[in-house]
Amino acid sequence: MTKLDDRFYTVPELAENLGVTPRTIRFYEQKGLVEPQRAGTTRVYTRQDRARMLIILRGKRLGFTLREIADYLDLYGADPTQAEQIKMLLTRVRDRIDALEDQRQALDVTLDELREIEQQSIDALKEKELDSVP
Repeated sequence: MTKLDDRFYTVPELAENLGVTPRTIRFYEQKGLVEPQRAGTTRVYTRQDRARMLIILRGKRLGFTLREIADYLDLYGADPTQAEQIKMLLTRVRDRIDALEDQRQALDVTLDELREIEQQSIDALKEKELDSVP
């Protein structure tokens, strides 16, 4: 029986496990974010590779660039205390929060303006006594 730590995944198995396409895994491999081992001609991924993929996917979902994710992953092996990695993460998270807050503010302004135009359009149609207002 294989221990959990000894588990290997092929590209299709890892893709299914993570809920992504095999193409996604190959893309991150091509970018150098994961480096599978080879078993003959088959690429195999370890538990650590799976963990890296989870970090990559989470980072992308949160809006981080591939460069930012790569920098974060590079620090993982370089600093056994992970202090530098945590500091970098904190800085990047704060920057991302600030950027999203700015986007939220811009969206609120845009939505307010669109609602105003919508109301003006409805009022103009009513003024012209058109029966059907969409």
